[in-house]
Amino acid sequence: MEQYRTRSPQYGPRRDRPRPPRQPVPSQAGRGAGGEPVRAARPPGPRRRPAPVRRPAPVRRPAPAPAPAAGGLPNPRLTGLGSGLFCAVAMFLLGALCSALFGASLTAYGVLFLPVSALTALWVRRGDLMTAPVVVPIAFAVGLLPVADSEDGTGGTLMGLVTALATQAGWLYGGTLIAGLIVIVRRIRLVHRRRTAGARPPV
Repeated sequence: MEQYRTRSPQYGPRRDRPRPPRQPVPSQAGRGAGGEPVRAARPPGPRRRPAPVRRPAPVRRPAPAPAPAAGGLPNPRLTGLGSGLFCAVAMFLLGALCSALFGASLTAYGVLFLPVSALTALWVRRGDLMTAPVVVPIAFAVGLLPVADSEDGTGGTLMGLVTALATQAGWLYGGTLIAGLIVIVRRIRLVHRRRTAGARPPV
């Protein structure tokens, strides 16, 4: 019978040895020729700081014009030409009204001329203030055409107009004086506002 030989174990019993932990392998992208990791090169020179953002200066907007009070008088702003047309048309219509209702009364016409002169000086805009005392006497003469006594022909009409201007010079001077005073007061207030606005420190 054949006998099987048993080999004696040359080595001792195997024991489970703890394996050392594996270290993470750095990526191959950043390695040099010798396998050493290469750091990204930084640009030479001092490090620049981002420039501060400058905010634009606030724009001062003009204050809105105050809304007219409910039920108040109208306050339009007429140019020099517009104020002249307003005064002339108003006086011509008032002259025709006086001729129809009061029998061409020059006194009634002169009384109505005063408020029209004041409104003309109040409603003209600031840039054309000096035109109000000029257009008021012209409008007074235009409004006398339907009121003045006139005979047949152009000569008679002119003679009646000249006579009415001579006899009603007081109303003419009175209305022109009222318009001039209102213009002077408005001019003084305008200059005062400009000086006050210029004296204020900028915000």
